[in-house]
Amino acid sequence: MQYKIIVFVKQVPDTQNVTGQAMKPDGTVNRQALPAIFNPEDLNALELALQIKDNYDAKVVVATMGPPNASKVLRDALCMGADEAVLLTDRAFAGSDTLATSYALSCCAKKIGDFDLILCGRQAIDGDTAQVGPQIAEKLAIPQISYVEQVLELKDRTIRAKRAIEGGYEILEAPMPVLLTVIDANEPRPQNAKRIMKYKKAKTRSEFAAAQGSTYAESGQMAEFEKVYGEKGLLIKEWTAAETGADLKRCGLAGSPTKVKQIMSVVLTASDFKKIEPTEAGISSFIHELIEDHTLG
Repeated sequence: MQYKIIVFVKQVPDTQNVTGQAMKPDGTVNRQALPAIFNPEDLNALELALQIKDNYDAKVVVATMGPPNASKVLRDALCMGADEAVLLTDRAFAGSDTLATSYALSCCAKKIGDFDLILCGRQAIDGDTAQVGPQIAEKLAIPQISYVEQVLELKDRTIRAKRAIEGGYEILEAPMPVLLTVIDANEPRPQNAKRIMKYKKAKTRSEFAAAQGSTYAESGQMAEFEKVYGEKGLLIKEWTAAETGADLKRCGLAGSPTKVKQIMSVVLTASDFKKIEPTEAGISSFIHELIEDHTLG
């Protein structure tokens, strides 16, 4: 049997370069002020999905929710080995917290349909909540295994996975369909050169319409574009909230009870310092000082 795997990924702002312009007045992230990257642990989730594909008969569908330019991470995923890509984009999704995001992604999963596995990175670096994956599982009423390091076996409709816990690991079994959140326990593969040459041409309907001119979307030729690009395997599917059947009251700011009030970049500085000579006597003296003020001992 062929397994269908959905991998949810995210284009995130590079939080190593946070500035004072990182937040808008309404408490949402100003993504234009920060460079965008592929969320690191989502790359680990994609790698795990591709490892399953290498060892079993599996199809990997990668999906993301974001603005139109988030299609870049989908092209990257296709170049790594994913089979299909879906962009969930709509102004109605803007400002989503984890609750609204997980709802939108659960609607996306239902529209993709017939999935056996859903893989997500443990958390995104722009929020660090680790909530979205488990919330998707809850909304889909499927089991979940978090902090997954490795999939040990797929057999019929059962999965065995190794997950990290404090001081060790566990091996768990779960019936499929099941959702896994994945930690950085593997090395994501590089993009394949042949796939880069092919999938650099992959486009969403919005990207194609923009390249053709402002009147193209109204010309009635969009269906032809989707047919031709779909036959070539170069179509990145693009769905709005309405196309996934999502309730707009549960999307975006309207469906987000969490509000961010302030973002600060905190830098810890010392008002004084003491230079320790890199000699046996200098180190010995320093250790005695630490013992005297009860930092050590």
